[in-house]
Amino acid sequence: MTKQEFYLTTPIYYVNDKPHIGHAYTTLACDVLARFHRLDGKNVFFLTGTDEHGQKVQKSAQAAGKEPQEFTNQLSQNFRRLAEEMNYSHDDFIRTTESRHIKATQDLWTKIRDNGHIYLGSYSGWYAVRDEAFYGEKELSINDKGQKVAPSGAEVEWVEEPSYFFDLSKWQEPLLDLYDKNPNFIGPKSRKNEVVSFVRGGLNDLSVSRTSFKWGIPVPGDPDHIMYVWLDALNNYQTGVGYPETEQGAYKSFWPADLHMVGKDILRFHAVYWPAFLMAAGLSPPKRIFAHGWLLNRGEKMSKSLGNVVTAADLTENYGLDAVRYYLLREVPFGQDGYISHESMVGRINGDLANDLGNLVQRVLSMVNKNCDSKIPIPGELTEEDITLLKASEELHLLVRAEFDEQAFNKGLELIWKIIGNANRYIDKQAPWVLRKSDQLRMQTVLFVLIEVIRKVSILIQPIMPDSASNILDQIASPIDERQFSNLNDKFSVNPGTNLPNPYPVFPRYVEEESQNGNT
Repeated sequence: MTKQEFYLTTPIYYVNDKPHIGHAYTTLACDVLARFHRLDGKNVFFLTGTDEHGQKVQKSAQAAGKEPQEFTNQLSQNFRRLAEEMNYSHDDFIRTTESRHIKATQDLWTKIRDNGHIYLGSYSGWYAVRDEAFYGEKELSINDKGQKVAPSGAEVEWVEEPSYFFDLSKWQEPLLDLYDKNPNFIGPKSRKNEVVSFVRGGLNDLSVSRTSFKWGIPVPGDPDHIMYVWLDALNNYQTGVGYPETEQGAYKSFWPADLHMVGKDILRFHAVYWPAFLMAAGLSPPKRIFAHGWLLNRGEKMSKSLGNVVTAADLTENYGLDAVRYYLLREVPFGQDGYISHESMVGRINGDLANDLGNLVQRVLSMVNKNCDSKIPIPGELTEEDITLLKASEELHLLVRAEFDEQAFNKGLELIWKIIGNANRYIDKQAPWVLRKSDQLRMQTVLFVLIEVIRKVSILIQPIMPDSASNILDQIASPIDERQFSNLNDKFSVNPGTNLPNPYPVFPRYVEEESQNGNT
């Protein structure tokens, strides 16, 4: 039986500066989904990378006294390093300066042009270099310095130059029809409403080439023009799976993409321009685009200019990698803006991880070590309470999958921690330390049930905390080839009588005095 394919992407990150925790947050969500779907038996392709063309990159390179290619080589490496630091499991890392991408994007341009959707004209209007975006007069405001700015706060400049245009105005109805027929095309629903409102308000043709600078992909047949950076960047999603080869190989297997994960500030490019480009080229649009919120520091979006940037290394070196991965997806509903803080981080580490899950595992395995000769105990007859807890842990996978399919990571984790809470209450009520003296068989049954629940929970948390989950599963002697989600359907998978190693703590408590820096 052929595995079902699942293709998901991060946005490709603009290389005009070093990555911060916001970049890590987006890719983390994709990494968790990629790991989840692999464990669910799917053939997954997970793409990330860097966006390296455009006026903003050229200016940043000039400011650094470097050629653009040298500049992008250096900064792209920072994003590769971030992927290693955060233990991401991506299948490919794409750069828009690669020859495969240049070839693919020139092919896309040619298809759109040959289908009659690109024409030559001249552009005059407002352009924000920071956003690499064009804005209408009505979208602008005046900041406290008296400068015209885009909705993002980026300064705009007046641009007049020859330009090729994409006939975006003709795609209003096809786009609205796409949204209507595919209700899950944009998530969350609040973002979908924004996009639909924007498109219903009318679309203007889009300038898709520039002549005032040269750092970009040349327009086929007219090298005086380079392609608009967003047409270039968005096509990375196709390049990554082998475009322009569409009839065989990875593209045929994985396109259209199942999910583009993006920040809310670039949703319009992905949900309006990108599907229009693809439909104009005679290609299929992606299945879903999800726009997450921002992680806020001191109530503001992180930026170098505000001096409030937090890097992934700032957090992982202080709190530990798996703890940070858990915290980022548990603390904030993924589609919303949310605050991160030292206090809430410590609360999650010491509460959810050390007290709830860590203490459950340590208590159970320590009792097995002391009272069951370090072997998985042989159970007796199950009671109604045993069966209730086991049944809830067996059903957990489907419930978590439903939440993760909607990118509701915090809700999925709440479901897992509900079972962990139930298991802690179960052990307190059953009191196997008392049963040790009065009913050895019942004690063994209770500990067996708890090990089975720990197994199921640990398999499910592998996508979020892969190293910690592996450490727990090693301690209950779970075979590596049985850590797939398909084994969650087994009523019992732990094998009574199996020798277990000496237990050790997986989630140490965070001790305040050990902190080098108490603020995030």
